[in-house]
Amino acid sequence: MGPVRDRRRFRLFAAWAVLLLLPQGHAASDYYRHLIFDNSLTPDNYFYSQGQASGRSFLEQRNGRLPVETGNFFTPPNAIRLQWQSAPEGGWVAQISAVDFRNRLPGLDGRNLYFWAFAPHPIAAADLPEIVLSTSRGETFTTSMDLGKYTGDLPGGRWVLVRIPLSGRHTASIYPFKPEDLWTITFHQGRADNVRHTLIVDEIRVAGDSGDVVTLPAPSNVRATGYDRHIEIVWSATEPPGLARYVIYRSLDGRDFSPVGIQLPGIHRYEDFLGKAGVHAQYKVAAADWWYRKSAFSNVAGASTRELSEGELLTMLQRACFLYYWESADPHSGMAHEDIPGDDRIVATGASGFGTMALMVGVDRGFITREQGVRRLTRIVHFLDHAQRYHGAWSHFMDCNSGRTMPVFGMYDDGGDLVETAFLMQGLLAARQYFHAAAPAEQSLYRAITQLWDTVEWDWYRQTPDSDFLYWHWSPNWAFHIHHPLIGFNEAMIAYLLAIASPTHAVPASLYYSGWAGQSERAIHYREAWSGATDGDHYANGHTYYGIKLDVGVGSRGPLFFTHYSFMGFDPHSLHDRFTRSYFENDRSIALINRAYAIANPKHFAGYGAGGWGLTASDGPDGYMAESPDEAHDRGTVAPTGALASFPYTPEPSMAAFKHYYSDFGDRLWGVYGLRDAFNLSADWVSPIYMGLNQAPIVVMIENYRTGLVWKYFMSNPEIGNMLKKLDVVTAK
Repeated sequence: MGPVRDRRRFRLFAAWAVLLLLPQGHAASDYYRHLIFDNSLTPDNYFYSQGQASGRSFLEQRNGRLPVETGNFFTPPNAIRLQWQSAPEGGWVAQISAVDFRNRLPGLDGRNLYFWAFAPHPIAAADLPEIVLSTSRGETFTTSMDLGKYTGDLPGGRWVLVRIPLSGRHTASIYPFKPEDLWTITFHQGRADNVRHTLIVDEIRVAGDSGDVVTLPAPSNVRATGYDRHIEIVWSATEPPGLARYVIYRSLDGRDFSPVGIQLPGIHRYEDFLGKAGVHAQYKVAAADWWYRKSAFSNVAGASTRELSEGELLTMLQRACFLYYWESADPHSGMAHEDIPGDDRIVATGASGFGTMALMVGVDRGFITREQGVRRLTRIVHFLDHAQRYHGAWSHFMDCNSGRTMPVFGMYDDGGDLVETAFLMQGLLAARQYFHAAAPAEQSLYRAITQLWDTVEWDWYRQTPDSDFLYWHWSPNWAFHIHHPLIGFNEAMIAYLLAIASPTHAVPASLYYSGWAGQSERAIHYREAWSGATDGDHYANGHTYYGIKLDVGVGSRGPLFFTHYSFMGFDPHSLHDRFTRSYFENDRSIALINRAYAIANPKHFAGYGAGGWGLTASDGPDGYMAESPDEAHDRGTVAPTGALASFPYTPEPSMAAFKHYYSDFGDRLWGVYGLRDAFNLSADWVSPIYMGLNQAPIVVMIENYRTGLVWKYFMSNPEIGNMLKKLDVVTAK
């Protein structure tokens, strides 16, 4: 009866803890249900745009896209510039599309299309372009409309709000036009007056009619802190209905303040990248509604940038990435979102496991107190205890309120995900050992994590008692229909290690060699199929790439997260097998090959080099991709987490990469959660999101490099020591 009573006490404690220390909510879903454009992350051209001119007509373009206007804007710090000349028998087209990011909720919410327009010189209504509205793939589009009908004659030198009703729009395609599916705004040639015109467009959104005037309270308690190349501004605020954004103003002379950026509701921080040390700036903040009616200004706060030591730089980076999991975790569950911005309903199992290890670092580094860490982790564990499980495994994604499965990857993905569960349990086991003081709250937490650990049925995911493999998925509706065996070398090693270590549902240690490191025909074909490689399809590699010998790995291929995800808690120094004497050294080789490939840069992508490396899984210009150092999987996208989470393996090259990303590209990469997910200089693209699977490895692996903290506590679990002994026995056979 003891464990039952303990669990009941834990649930009572957790229910109380849920009421404490709720994090700031993130308003991304609602904001992006209205927004098509507010600002460009790149300063030259807007990635989500296209431009083309024909005949003698002219349209200003940069690499086939529309230029960004940085000198005159409505929503700081930039806008989009349309400059055209409509010639007889010519034509031009300028398209602006909504930002495309993973898990963006489909459908816009509003009856009207709005945008702000600025003409440096007057433009008669008859000389303005025509406009067409279309859906994301362009299958449905409206008839062409005269923009001048909705603007009248545009005066010079003044911003004008344009309103176009969306209801009753006639379709020009074979399908009806649905306003909620609006995705792209197309301006195109109207009257051929053969005169050069310029129109600056900003803040394109969908909304209802103008609402009642709401009194917005001014933000208060503004503070500023200077770092190496940027200043962080923090404020306090209440958020009444009608709040759309915060507007941040900067002064470099103490007198004249100019707007430099905006921030979404729910986030009370802004990172102002100034580019060098020794700059003093002052700031004030105002709240604004969707119609840009502003509150009074806050108090003024100032700070100066200053040169930081390498240790201070690392702490700065760790803190920024940690805040992804602290400030913007789901308020109800404490779990991490898959990406921000994204669908705020979705919380991610693996990312939350990584975030749990980041929480440990946050406590140890003093970013939060130990009591705060315990309360947050208690909330997470309480949520997991009540969430849907499938023979003990959690699904990849869950609803943040109910804990029910969200089948993001399709109808077959409606059950347990063993790999994401392994990532989660890796984090929970590390935290179980770290938060193991005599305080009742920590003792209760220890028992609750143990209960979750004991109830994961790793052996069920073997499918049959004599199977050679663990399988990734199981569903009560589809059983093992996905039938994806876990075969290395990839990110899933931790699933085998934990399955062997389980005190209640263990699999034989021999499965490590028959499944994970299997040499069967099925295993060989599996590796060859995902990689296209024939020089590493037997798990053991043995080849040399760029002068670096690789013991284990599928060719030179493999994104760097293979060396991170399973080794955030599990110390690779502790593992050897029949194929390598040290997985730490093997991981180091993979990282060094990745860097050497970037230096060689056989596909001649911009930005690659000794400071620009780290091919791994991340957001990309064409969606989520697993970039790796080979012909087929290298698309020019660099994810900072690749090099930065490799700090234990390559400290000097990783530091060089961080300084390069921060100092040279911080104006577009550095934000409220550190460096953005990825960038592609050849495509002039910067990721609009941060990703839950990529920020925590930066925090955790840097800490493992600095102090070995997470490795130490994960490896102190007695089950892990017993597992290694079992592996040694089968390895010796």
